[in-house]
Amino acid sequence: MNRLLIATGCVAMLAAGCAGTATTTQTFDVVIYGGTSAGVAAAVQSGRMGKSVALVEPGRHLGGLTSGGLGATDTGKKEAIGGLSREFYRRLGEHYGQPEMWTFEPHVAEQLMDAMARESGAAVFRQHRLRSVAMQGTRITAITTSGGLTLRGRMFIDATYEGDLLAKAGVSYTVGREANATYNETLNGVQLGQPYHQFDVPVDPYVIEGDPASGLLARIHPDGPGEHGQGDHRVQAYCFRMCLTKDPANRIPFPKPAGYDAEQYALLARYLQNAEAAGKDVRRFNHKMMPNGKTDTNNNGAFSTDNIGMNYDWPDGDEATRTRIFAEHETYQKGLMWFLCNDPRVPERVRKETSGWGLCKDEFVETGGWPHQLYIREGRRMVSDYVVTEHDCMHRVVPEDSVRLGSYNMDSHNVQRYARDGVVLNEGDVQVPPQGPYPITYRSIVPKAAECTNLLVPVCLSCSHIAYGSIRMEPVFMILGQSAATAACQAIDGDTSVQEVDYATLRERLLADGQVLTWAGPIRKGIDARGLSGHVVDDAQARITGAWHRSANAPGFVGSVYLHDANSEKGEKSVRFPLSIPSAGRYRIRMAYAENPNRATNVPVTIHHADGDTAVTVNQRKSSPEPDGLLTLGTFRFNAGNEAYVEISNRATNGHVIADAVQYVPVE
Repeated sequence: MNRLLIATGCVAMLAAGCAGTATTTQTFDVVIYGGTSAGVAAAVQSGRMGKSVALVEPGRHLGGLTSGGLGATDTGKKEAIGGLSREFYRRLGEHYGQPEMWTFEPHVAEQLMDAMARESGAAVFRQHRLRSVAMQGTRITAITTSGGLTLRGRMFIDATYEGDLLAKAGVSYTVGREANATYNETLNGVQLGQPYHQFDVPVDPYVIEGDPASGLLARIHPDGPGEHGQGDHRVQAYCFRMCLTKDPANRIPFPKPAGYDAEQYALLARYLQNAEAAGKDVRRFNHKMMPNGKTDTNNNGAFSTDNIGMNYDWPDGDEATRTRIFAEHETYQKGLMWFLCNDPRVPERVRKETSGWGLCKDEFVETGGWPHQLYIREGRRMVSDYVVTEHDCMHRVVPEDSVRLGSYNMDSHNVQRYARDGVVLNEGDVQVPPQGPYPITYRSIVPKAAECTNLLVPVCLSCSHIAYGSIRMEPVFMILGQSAATAACQAIDGDTSVQEVDYATLRERLLADGQVLTWAGPIRKGIDARGLSGHVVDDAQARITGAWHRSANAPGFVGSVYLHDANSEKGEKSVRFPLSIPSAGRYRIRMAYAENPNRATNVPVTIHHADGDTAVTVNQRKSSPEPDGLLTLGTFRFNAGNEAYVEISNRATNGHVIADAVQYVPVE
């Protein structure tokens, strides 16, 4: 008989809170705060290693986003997923009669999460929100919840999306985006010129078109975006992952929310009307089909379910702040669906198409089909002795104490919407693949020893904003939860701190439990600009005009990625690689590009130097004859202090145009 169906007999007992309703002091080996997928995995592993476990969840449901609507698993390389995470997807497969299942209904995922928590032997405490943390030196001795429950423990695990336990324990953390300069990255901070989830047609931002004095439409902030690469406090957008259906027998029509304000969607109305006039059907949603005719519906396009710019206070917010933000997001997204179904400004075909969908009667029954979990794409991030950055994702550094492989894109959703030059723009969306699965170091899930010695953090781990964009996937969280619990149990057995856990012993147990810690497959590594002579200007320092796409698919590029024009909008795109010349003289100019048969043979390149401009045409279907793969364009004279540049255009080109990096090499 199906293992999942056998185990679900305990679900009703758990939901009733039979495993944790006391208002006394209780003691456990391992105390886990956060009933996310990582928290459940940590509980299971701790139980399997013979430890007593408390699993504390501030809400009513276990599983976090895995049971909260994200049924289309963001896997990256499935070969990099092992341990309890792989077991979870195999057990889902048993339910659906498949070897494994990576797409699933929310209620099925929650049943399995409840079953696994029951099997772990953990005491599960629902609706217990963290109120305070007791410390003795660098050790947490107990946590107390809003329900008056005090839980003492030897080891603690923060499995929340927000990092609430680590913050109350006084562990260092950050919120928002670091500047590129902080960790010598290229994809962090403000990211101007990114093409993803942008407006497909120009949209005027003002209430009265063309009149700045009339003010901005709703949901456009009045300030500029900041400088490219600059750090800020902004957090990538949140949304609800809706489970929808077209089945009339199971469909609930989208409700009109209390407090609905149609003018919150005036920008969307104008966008749809402009697109209709241009003959374009703009992206509105990403409907990924789940079993039984249901979806995991996610954000897609410039104005969709992502509630851009309305979540900045969530990570550090108290309960009242988060309740307010949660309600605002619910009103926004329910209002979005109502607007698309009913507002006369929406093209009729869009209203008809949207109205064909609805919420599911048999999902999220307590809340009328609406997800109970807000998609917290990013909260606090711990700052420890090791910070995972894009350099880890790009295999420029390869730590030897792996507790999990990451493999998903460095993926940040938009963080702000602003007006510039009479049009609306979104900013912050980045989608860049790593150069192959990469190890996540054990040091990133433990705090600095001077701050806390018995806490592990598998979700809000120590990493930069852009690296978190790759790590922040549910399979990764489950595996890191398992790794954290394994280390916690070994620290108990060895009577040591989490920082002093013997990695060789930890690695042995992780491998025995089926985890994948190293990658033997191919790695696409870029050329490290630091190994090139002279002065190198990479695409991250370039001035970009038009919607260029970032990629790392073709080998031989410099830095993290290269740009390509998607073979579209010819004559509207250019990339300028500037350099303030440090000393007068002659410089050899070289350019990098990833050649391919689909490239343009007639790429126009302009070199701006002391004697004027020189135009060169490059055939990017052919590789450079030079050993390092860069192509010499010529030698030119430059004056000190003047700005030189090399500009690549896609004007009248006959294929994909690549803009990667330019090297200025002084000639003796």
